[in-house]
Amino acid sequence: MTVSRTSAPTPQATGLTVHSKSRVLEVSFDDGASFSLPFELLRVYSPSAEVRGHGQGQEVLQLGKRDVALTGLEPVGNYAVQPSFSDGHNTGLYSWDYLYKLGAQQAALWQNYLERLHAAGFAGDSGRDAGAALPAAPAKGHGCGHQH
Repeated sequence: MTVSRTSAPTPQATGLTVHSKSRVLEVSFDDGASFSLPFELLRVYSPSAEVRGHGQGQEVLQLGKRDVALTGLEPVGNYAVQPSFSDGHNTGLYSWDYLYKLGAQQAALWQNYLERLHAAGFAGDSGRDAGAALPAAPAKGHGCGHQH
């Protein structure tokens, strides 16, 4: 006996509006859902290998993205868009499924990002500021380069 699984159809994007001043991408879908996605969230959760790595546990924490801007948004077929960001990042393909997930899970994703910043040693959300860099490991010894 064969059991076939029917999955829900993928929601299709019906509208994309870039709000440059508020740094938000508004996305509406054919199921009636609509999400306002901050550029920073889009950049921090880019589906690119540069951000995600090549497997579980290889994700790269993105720093200093609070003021990132969207400088371009190109369609990719009928299934995705490819944004370009002011920091030069432009390799992520954001499928309709992925944009929907970012919108539907935005609060949890944002909380996860803040927790990852905190775990990396940033107070509050300071890792979001321009120029943020991973805290250096404390120096051992006297700092002059040789043992005393």
